[in-house]
Amino acid sequence: MDYNFNEIEKKWQRYWVDHKTFKAEIDTRKPKFYVLDMFPYPSGAGLHVGHPLGYIASDIYARFKRLQGFNVLHPMGYDAYGLPAEQYAIQTGTHPSITTAINIARYREQMDKIGFSFDWDREVRTSDPAYYKWTQWTFIRLFQSWYNNNSLKAEAIAGLIKTFESEGNQHVNAASNADTPVFTAVEWKSWPEKQQQEMLMHYRLAYLADTMVNWCPALGTVLANDEVSEGFSVRGAHPVERKKMKQWLLRITAYADRLLLGLDQLDWPESVKEIQRNWIGKSIGCEAMFPIKGFDQQLEIFTTRADTLFGVTFMVLAPEHPFVGQITTPAQKEKIDKYLSWAKNRSERERMTEVKKVSGEFTGAFAINPLNGIEIPIYVADYVLMGYGTGAIMAVPGHDSRDFAFARHFKLPIVQVVCRRGDEPTDPATWEESYDAKEGVMINSGFITGMEVKDAIKTTIKKIAELGIGYGTINYRLRDAIFSRQRYWGEPFPIFYKDGMPYTLPESSLPLELPAVDAYLPTENGEPPLARAKNWTTPEGYPLEVNTMPGFAGSSGYYLRYMDPHNDKAYFSKDAAAYWQEVDLYIGGAEHATGHLIYSRFWNKFLFDIGMAVCEEPYKKLINQGMIQGRSSFVYRVNPEKMAEYILAGNAVPAFCEKQGWEQVPVYASKNFPGRAFFSDPQHVDISIVHNDILDTEAFKNWQPHLAASVFLLEDGKYVCGSEVEKMSKSKYNVQNPDELIARYGADTLRMYEMFLGPIEQSKPWDTSGIEGVSRFIRKLWRLFHDRNNDFLISDEDPSAAEWKVIHKTIKKLQEDTARFSFNTAVSCFMICVNELAELGCNKRAVLENLVIILSPYAPHISEELWSLLGHNGSVGQATFPDFIAAYLTEDNFTYPVSFNGKTRLMLSLPATMTAADVEKAVLAAPEAQKWLQGLTPKKVIVVPRKIVNVVL
Repeated sequence: MDYNFNEIEKKWQRYWVDHKTFKAEIDTRKPKFYVLDMFPYPSGAGLHVGHPLGYIASDIYARFKRLQGFNVLHPMGYDAYGLPAEQYAIQTGTHPSITTAINIARYREQMDKIGFSFDWDREVRTSDPAYYKWTQWTFIRLFQSWYNNNSLKAEAIAGLIKTFESEGNQHVNAASNADTPVFTAVEWKSWPEKQQQEMLMHYRLAYLADTMVNWCPALGTVLANDEVSEGFSVRGAHPVERKKMKQWLLRITAYADRLLLGLDQLDWPESVKEIQRNWIGKSIGCEAMFPIKGFDQQLEIFTTRADTLFGVTFMVLAPEHPFVGQITTPAQKEKIDKYLSWAKNRSERERMTEVKKVSGEFTGAFAINPLNGIEIPIYVADYVLMGYGTGAIMAVPGHDSRDFAFARHFKLPIVQVVCRRGDEPTDPATWEESYDAKEGVMINSGFITGMEVKDAIKTTIKKIAELGIGYGTINYRLRDAIFSRQRYWGEPFPIFYKDGMPYTLPESSLPLELPAVDAYLPTENGEPPLARAKNWTTPEGYPLEVNTMPGFAGSSGYYLRYMDPHNDKAYFSKDAAAYWQEVDLYIGGAEHATGHLIYSRFWNKFLFDIGMAVCEEPYKKLINQGMIQGRSSFVYRVNPEKMAEYILAGNAVPAFCEKQGWEQVPVYASKNFPGRAFFSDPQHVDISIVHNDILDTEAFKNWQPHLAASVFLLEDGKYVCGSEVEKMSKSKYNVQNPDELIARYGADTLRMYEMFLGPIEQSKPWDTSGIEGVSRFIRKLWRLFHDRNNDFLISDEDPSAAEWKVIHKTIKKLQEDTARFSFNTAVSCFMICVNELAELGCNKRAVLENLVIILSPYAPHISEELWSLLGHNGSVGQATFPDFIAAYLTEDNFTYPVSFNGKTRLMLSLPATMTAADVEKAVLAAPEAQKWLQGLTPKKVIVVPRKIVNVVL
């Protein structure tokens, strides 16, 4: 009887639940270790084999740290708000909570089958009122806070009001709106409440403002940049347009510098840190004013290269810039209007990242260079963003690749500014590679001639300040986070309106729960779905906010709630925060680098400022798991038109074509069928009906109703499919369900195989055929502990030196590999260990107990069973990782390769301490050597100690 994984795995999964084996409690006697996965959004499709990759890795590490004596917090929960559930609700009338609960149950069932060591008592769901009460609580605190640039932290808005009452805002150094006016204490006190509230909105960390958003009319909501592609929604491919709307925003820009500086302290992939640095985009420079010919207005620009002001050859406005409509000449109006209509539907992310495509239009207007009086044409182009700098740029094409591409496209002068003699290239080929020097000219740079660039920049900024046409400043690419969604399925804002101004609900009234509505669509007049709710007001009759928070609201602080998830008095207790502190290991996808990871860092820093979080950064170490790619299978559908052309070209007619009307039924040509490449189109086919690239044709006919009459052009009696490695996706029919593999091979095999595929950070193709090797390893491991009759057979004899050597070599490598997250090499190490122990016939308790312990993070179910059979009570997960004893790896013998006349004929193991003379005597006396000596006396015996022996006859 072989290893019965199905029965054993269920047994131990029940045991873990019944005994709360992985329950984490504060225990100051032990060092803590907090392991966290980016929690999933539970879709109806459930998990495929790519999803658990990161979870398995984090689980291995969590189990490993427990064995090392750490008190491990390893929780799991669900990002339960999402657009898919809302869209399903719109289509079917099913409340999103019902759909979400069903999906969560499916995810939980699948995760339990894989054997994760989660503390399920700490589970959180962002759609649970007991959870989002604290999201609402945090929003209230953000609303009631401002950012003090002097103290570099968030402070209570009540203190700011006291400052306004005593001295106005003249000396307040705050992160605030750019258009914030200066006022005195007298003016402040004279204002009515509404006007005071409007002024405070310039300072609040959570504030209302008119801002440009990605509006999707079909979905009736604002979309985040990563939910838009090429002007269409990622979900449903609906048109998206840019429009100005009043939205809630979080003043994340106040924390820009701290978000940048904090990156230096983190053990994160350098690529992710660089993405965040670029996304924050700190630029030190100046703003300068350019008069516009024929207008009273002046065009304000931001530049990091003030020294190049002399070389400006054109200006560019963002499509949203308010001057566009004012300065465009009648002759250019039609072209500009057409361009604006096109550009408004593109997201800022697309506009920032698209560098090859050049687009824009000339407004017909000209600016005047304030330093030399030269007239400069003004264009509109979408590579300039209204939210960065001033929404207008000066272009010196010789210093910027996008300006250069624009200048070439519109045949504008290309200039490079040179300050110092000797800086100008003597050969155009020495210009930067992205520039075509033959089209460019260099100009002298006025009063900064002879200076180095950094000095020229400082001098120019000082000069334009003296002239009153500009000033030095710092800009960031980072924008304040839009925090409103026009959806039903999201956290309600704890906000009501009085006299048109927002006020926060009392904290005692939280959570504010989602109301019932008659439909999940916007109202007839375009208001969000919550406007459909009856009596959606405070007890006093004030209307409540009808927008909801975005998905990232709940995911921005979930790691903190895990520390104390059942506390109904506080977000989390001070004791919990002091003990668990921050996440020691965070595993998740790199796609969250510019979303979740920045938002949650901001969220944590704010909570740190107000005395809640005890660490300023939430995640000490980050690992981005790679993607498991699917191996897609293809069938080749005959295209009647291509087939006809193929036949008319004189090619042989397939026998099927002579017998019946092949144009009327689905015909599929096998991969290598003659002419297939000329007359058939590849189509994805479900991999479950393909085995080693051979299609089950009967299963194919039953796969989809319209394929029942399919006919196949075979090769050697079989239909051979094509294949390709690509993203695992339902649309490609290449999704591998882990449930099926667990039923066939067991969870431990799946766990180890996913790790065996390659380094955790790299993407790798999934190939089910490779899982067989890991399955054989599991069975071979089982046989180490059992005889041929499957009876448990363990010896209490002392292990041999060779057996001790094998297990301690493995302990050493496993500890090193696991500590550096090299899980694939760790699996290989286990395979080598089991093979070597099997060759030695080892069934010694002292060796195999150590093997079971170190294997348990990787294959916990079989390890639990073997641990129990070895006579232990409780879980192997509560054992102690064995110490590595180096003495067992000391070599007592050395195996010499012995050559006769230069050819290796035998291997001879001799004591490593033998002298060369003793080695020579031993070789010549060895029975194995007599065959090659043939009674002759060697002419010479060459001995290189601990290397080789060569006998010359």
